[in-house]
Amino acid sequence: MKNRYHIILILITTISFTFLYACSSADSNEEVFEDINETTLIDADKAALLFMLEEEKLARDTYIYLNNVWSINQFNNINKSEQTHMDAVENLLIQNNIAYTILPMGEFENQNLQNYYNQFKIDGAKSKSNALQIGATIEDLDIVDLQNYIAATNNTSLIAVFENLECGSRNHLKSFVKSIENAGDSYTPQFLTQTEYDAIISESQEQCN
Repeated sequence: MKNRYHIILILITTISFTFLYACSSADSNEEVFEDINETTLIDADKAALLFMLEEEKLARDTYIYLNNVWSINQFNNINKSEQTHMDAVENLLIQNNIAYTILPMGEFENQNLQNYYNQFKIDGAKSKSNALQIGATIEDLDIVDLQNYIAATNNTSLIAVFENLECGSRNHLKSFVKSIENAGDSYTPQFLTQTEYDAIISESQEQCN
């Protein structure tokens, strides 16, 4: 009887240890999986970086063009900020060994961005009012795309860069809208919801990292 009891006790101990080890291993694997999600760029993240590199280029190239047409300091200042945005995305591409191409001024691999640029050149050359409306539209678009990409990733490096870019775009949007309103006109959001737009415009300029 004692031997049988001893055997049963050993079996219970062995099963318990195995169960605890399995749970511990599962927890460990879950932590590793979470770390991978936070630090490894998946294909969707790579695509997001490549797209945003060109979308920031769209802003830079358009503002350079519009500044050449109208000599508005706002376009001159903000196009330099857009170059900084491009540099931030480019640095992340380099860090992750992702191949990329920056085409010459006014040229884009993404056809939708190319279409935007072509139309912005035509419309922006018509008047200063149109040019400022285009500036607001670009920042409006930029904010929404960045929000969507941030929501779709777990990569902390990408989120940090994109949140900083979004902060800059909010400031740019507010700057363009202020000039539009000072000229007696108004801007209607094209991509942001009216509620999102109103919340951004109601805030003061932000300090971005």
